[in-house]
Amino acid sequence: MAEPTTFQDGTDWEQSSEPLCIIDVQEADCWPVSDNSIAAKDALDEGLHPIIAIGERSGVPRPFNLTGVVVSYVGAGVGTGTDRVMVNVHRGAIVRQWVSNILTYGGGDPATYETTPTVGQPVYVDDSDDLSAGVTISMSPLNAIGTENPLAGWLWYCQDEIADAVVGGSRAAATFDGALPNAKTEQEYCIMLAGGGGLT
Repeated sequence: MAEPTTFQDGTDWEQSSEPLCIIDVQEADCWPVSDNSIAAKDALDEGLHPIIAIGERSGVPRPFNLTGVVVSYVGAGVGTGTDRVMVNVHRGAIVRQWVSNILTYGGGDPATYETTPTVGQPVYVDDSDDLSAGVTISMSPLNAIGTENPLAGWLWYCQDEIADAVVGGSRAAATFDGALPNAKTEQEYCIMLAGGGGLT
């Protein structure tokens, strides 16, 4: 499978229309986007909907950062300091995202991987350079340099999976119910947002 090179887009990123708590923030306070990460990520643009963290990217406050999904973006030009990002930070909203199955890092590299993800498993905003350009979420509570990642939310049912009674539904062989390889794998999952990073 090709690694994602751009953030989530399309029409099915929003798996629940509510709840909503949309806040207006500066792009400079959002990470990991563009160069605001360990390695360059995809840049925000209209029509892209990554889960991001808001606030300080280093130091003690980091695990408690507010997290949410980008709803819309208005850019005023690189370096102007006026770019605005509308972010839904409401706990309980469900969105579709690319997720890496990295569980832990060692020596700056991925060390272990999740091979059997489950409903309710926590996922984190991760700015490590091991994630592809279009991926901001992993299953690791620490990034590649050992800094705590803010909680993004939990793996959850997508709308087309509820009717099948089992997570994965008709796509079970390729999603939750199937075994992932013991190596870095990035695929789409639905995530129930946590809202406040360190507040479980």
